[in-house]
Amino acid sequence: MLLNITRENHTPLHQAERERDRLPPISSHSSSGLDRGPKLPYPSLNFISNHRKEDGSHSLSSQFILPGIRHGRELPPICPNVRLKHQHQHRITVDNLPPEVRARFASDPVMPLRTKTVKEFQEDIERATVSGDWKHVHDFYLTTFGSFLELNAAFKKDASPPFNTIEDSGINTKFVNAVYDALSHTPPDAQRAVLKGIINSLLREWKGRRTKDDLRAYFILVQNPQCTSPATYVIYAHLLRQIAALAEADHYFLMHWFKKLSQKRFKQLVERLHLFISTRLFPVKPEELPPMAKCSWWIPSATKVLSLLNAANIISSTPILPFVDFYNPTLDHTDFMEDYRIWQTQGNSTRFTFCQFAFILSTVVKKAVIQKDSEQQMISMARQSLVDKVSRRQRVDMSLLFLNIKVRRLQLVSDSMDELTRNRADLKKKLKVSFVGEAGLDMGGLTKEWFLLLIRQIFHTDHGMFTFFKDSHCHWFSSWKCDNYSEFRLVGVLMGLAVYNSITLDISFPPCVYKKLLTPPVVPCDLDPPVGMATLTLDDLQQVMPDLSHGLAELLSYEGNVEEDFCTTFQVSQEELGVIKSYNLKPGGDKIPVTNQNRKEYVQLYVDFLLNKSIYRQFTTFYYGFHSVCASDALMLLRPEEVEILVCGSPNLDMSSLQKAAQYEGYSKTDPTIRAFWDVVLGFPLKFQKRLLHFSTGSDRVPVGGMADLNFKISKIDASTDWLPISHTCFNQICLPPYKNKKELKQKLTIAISNAEGFGLE
Repeated sequence: MLLNITRENHTPLHQAERERDRLPPISSHSSSGLDRGPKLPYPSLNFISNHRKEDGSHSLSSQFILPGIRHGRELPPICPNVRLKHQHQHRITVDNLPPEVRARFASDPVMPLRTKTVKEFQEDIERATVSGDWKHVHDFYLTTFGSFLELNAAFKKDASPPFNTIEDSGINTKFVNAVYDALSHTPPDAQRAVLKGIINSLLREWKGRRTKDDLRAYFILVQNPQCTSPATYVIYAHLLRQIAALAEADHYFLMHWFKKLSQKRFKQLVERLHLFISTRLFPVKPEELPPMAKCSWWIPSATKVLSLLNAANIISSTPILPFVDFYNPTLDHTDFMEDYRIWQTQGNSTRFTFCQFAFILSTVVKKAVIQKDSEQQMISMARQSLVDKVSRRQRVDMSLLFLNIKVRRLQLVSDSMDELTRNRADLKKKLKVSFVGEAGLDMGGLTKEWFLLLIRQIFHTDHGMFTFFKDSHCHWFSSWKCDNYSEFRLVGVLMGLAVYNSITLDISFPPCVYKKLLTPPVVPCDLDPPVGMATLTLDDLQQVMPDLSHGLAELLSYEGNVEEDFCTTFQVSQEELGVIKSYNLKPGGDKIPVTNQNRKEYVQLYVDFLLNKSIYRQFTTFYYGFHSVCASDALMLLRPEEVEILVCGSPNLDMSSLQKAAQYEGYSKTDPTIRAFWDVVLGFPLKFQKRLLHFSTGSDRVPVGGMADLNFKISKIDASTDWLPISHTCFNQICLPPYKNKKELKQKLTIAISNAEGFGLE
């Protein structure tokens, strides 16, 4: 999860001067002088990436290829040791110098003593604001940001202790925040002084590994609020490049220091990096930035630093930000399929792709990638079917292009299983459904109806495959043992088909099901390794069985004698089809008491038994069913939460967006009935808005693309106003009689949506 760095260590002194030239004067926005001198490969990095090597392992490559641009440039050297070769040439040593000169040099730099406090700094700002004399403040900024040594002298809590721990950066964060917060209110000279100081700091020549003081300086500099302006982006890019090139151990420290920031400061860092990436991709004023060809390393550097923040967010006990805050919507408008193709096919190429950093890609992009990938697989399979027919000189039937399912309503589950088994080789083709004895072409409505009816029957408690937990409002796999688990495979296939055919399913699985589905994300070639055996915790159990989870949590926190007071062993019992069966959590578990010392092990084994081992056969069959349809490298890009959204849609409702996207038949959007309808719906509490959506579409969740993807329609029916509204869930359609007023419409609509049938609920 950390970075592996290779450096170029020998660079002539005059090249360092060229490196200095790459940073333009502060008062100028010109990009001339950028990237002069020879180009060396950018270091390879291995951080939180999804880049697949040819041998199946993962690595992060770093030559950046912009979406839609086929050839990228190699990146310039990161931190060359520019003095080494020069010193060999001139043979200057300390021994050649006069004694009085030699005495001035110390083996290690001595940190200057700076004792200014936050209060004293704020008083300086107040005096300067009143008097208009900013010289004292200007000198503070100029000195402080002039070198890494001065940054540590100003902001380190204590100059003596090394603070070499991941838990404490040793930085006076309150002082850093005060200095940066005041910066925007200082005169331009002071602000330019900071930027000049940063340039000098970044162009320092370094030898060997970085010290913790260097890391502290980077940690301080990357928080600079000036980096939101394109005028500072050349400096910001060089800062990001140096941070991205640090050793993996250094990244480990920075990652842990980042997670100690307040949510506000952490979010500002994330937003600043996203703005930098978006502006570089689509600059409002291209003339403000260097040409893309000369700074192709900007976006890789920023993305790699962003990955540090993403990692900090992941390892935090409670995520600092929702994972969606790491999405960059700008990438929705790039050639992400080309990016995916490069990632999928290049093996150990040094090309950078956003797919290596999947956390930055929105669910919209990932859904599009999966759908495009599925379309290509569908087309490939259909083409192969046609070629086979032609080669055998057989009559070509266009039905070969589709996965054709023909079922009887009264034998829906058994017929569906038979059809999917018979057409197992065609699961990646476009789905077409027909019901025996019913005329009509499937234009999407019959397919959706088939999904709705089939899911409703399979998940009904009478069917016995799944248990519905009222407290958590979710379904879980029944643990009963049987000879045939094929129906669980059917559910997995249905979920895969729903993803590939853009159907939203009304399934209430807990989040841990999707973790298990991605364990591993790609089916292993060897069928022996177990699948679906995710590492789950008490938090995962709480989402399924909250009461049991609460009881186990109390066991862990119990302050008395666990063995005497609970009298529990490493054995659990559960009911299966009316019979109580006991299972040992480990060999001889029925004879091993649970004590204060081993209770953590007991809880972990209990959770693993309930969520993994007790349903292993059921879930394995389900897993292979899903992956028989969705087998794709694109699954490696997904988080478990994103798989759930692809299958079931998003729970975030926006009825205003639905109103904008709504279509009308027999009505217009200005008709009194329609105006009254939206007044009522927008005024509903969230609970009733969800019921309306479920009543109209068969699900209370929104497709990945948003409300516009629902194709929601309101139709007029010439019926008595005594009638309740009618819905056609297969077509996302609601039919309204022309009610006389808003009060009558609200009354009838409330009755209709409150009494609409759900499934799996009791």
